[in-house]
Amino acid sequence: MEEHIPPAKQPNLRVESQAVSQTKTSKPAGSRWRWFWILVLVLACVGGWYTWSKGGLTPAAAGSAPPKTGKKGGGTVPVVAVRAHKGSIGVYINGLGNITPIYTDMLKSRVDGELMSVHFKEGDVVQKGDLLIEIDPRPYQVALEQAEGQKVRDEAILENAKVDLDRYAGLLKQNAVNEQQWATQKALVDQTIGIVKTDQGVIDADKLNLVYCKITASITGRVGLRLVDPGNIVHAADTNPMLVITQVQPISAIFTVAEDDLPRVLRKLAAGQHLQVEAYDRNSVEKLSTGNLETVDNQIDPTTGTLRFRANFDNSSNLLFPNQFVNLRLLLEEKGGVVLVNSAVIQRYNNIFVWVVTENKTVTARTVTLGVTEGDNTEITSGLQPGDVVVMTGVDKLAEGVSVSVAMADETGGGKSGGKKK
Repeated sequence: MEEHIPPAKQPNLRVESQAVSQTKTSKPAGSRWRWFWILVLVLACVGGWYTWSKGGLTPAAAGSAPPKTGKKGGGTVPVVAVRAHKGSIGVYINGLGNITPIYTDMLKSRVDGELMSVHFKEGDVVQKGDLLIEIDPRPYQVALEQAEGQKVRDEAILENAKVDLDRYAGLLKQNAVNEQQWATQKALVDQTIGIVKTDQGVIDADKLNLVYCKITASITGRVGLRLVDPGNIVHAADTNPMLVITQVQPISAIFTVAEDDLPRVLRKLAAGQHLQVEAYDRNSVEKLSTGNLETVDNQIDPTTGTLRFRANFDNSSNLLFPNQFVNLRLLLEEKGGVVLVNSAVIQRYNNIFVWVVTENKTVTARTVTLGVTEGDNTEITSGLQPGDVVVMTGVDKLAEGVSVSVAMADETGGGKSGGKKK
């Protein structure tokens, strides 16, 4: 007798068989991907070990100190080198400042009147005492004549009063007049003397006003733009000046220096030294003038921690202009007989070193100690001797012991000189 499976059970069997089939087919695919990534990782490790063993990492790429062994037998590396030498280098303090005139004269009228004439051109350099502006003097000339006439009248009255006083004095001795009349006359004489002195004061004031009608330069300097024109009425109470004169030769610069540098400067000044100051343009490229430190301010600005210095310049070249922004360099001392190299040879990684070219035309890394840096030159306090050849360009391909072909740089002009070193 055949056994039949009920129809309701048959779909379940098909579902289970499909699930088993999918499981069997998915396992091999996952295993293949896992082995693929293991193989990629192994190849990456082998490649990294090979690169490291051949010295392919430079100090810049490795981010560490220069390698101890380099790639040899792969040909020479062309480099440009300079020679360490003895020389002098300055110790400077840098500051920012503005050019400030030592004297500035804002000319105003001291009398009221019409401006008659102007005896200067805008931008002229005028000398002290030069006539610049004339104001109408006629009203003050008339006033002077009136005062002088009043004085003559009062002097005549005074002379008459003195004659009467002498007469009263003689009559008083003869008891012809009483003493009160003599005293009254004496008081009249004294009063008239006071009136004459007042007249003289008025005369002096009118003469002074006539002097004020001619405005002269009180300092030698450059005249700015004219602020009034002939025909204008000017007043002694005007707040705006008629013109401004600024002294440009000599001229000064006000600049700030950090308070930490102040003790070194004060020690030099206390020893009576005259410190030199150099003025450069905004980009610190062009040297504009050389002067001397004049004075130091009396207090430190607590908000910035700086102190203001004043330096004076003769400005014979007229390159310094009032309110001009400049970079100032205060020379503290000049160090002589030190070892100097071009700053481009200095390499910085975990330490500070240079690539030195040996006698057999290979390079070796040598740790150095730096001193003062000034412009393109750096002082080496230890690690180099005068005459040592150090690499300036081409360091990215160097490693310890690598052979190089050297072209010496012109240390004064920055270009190459002499070709390859033999």
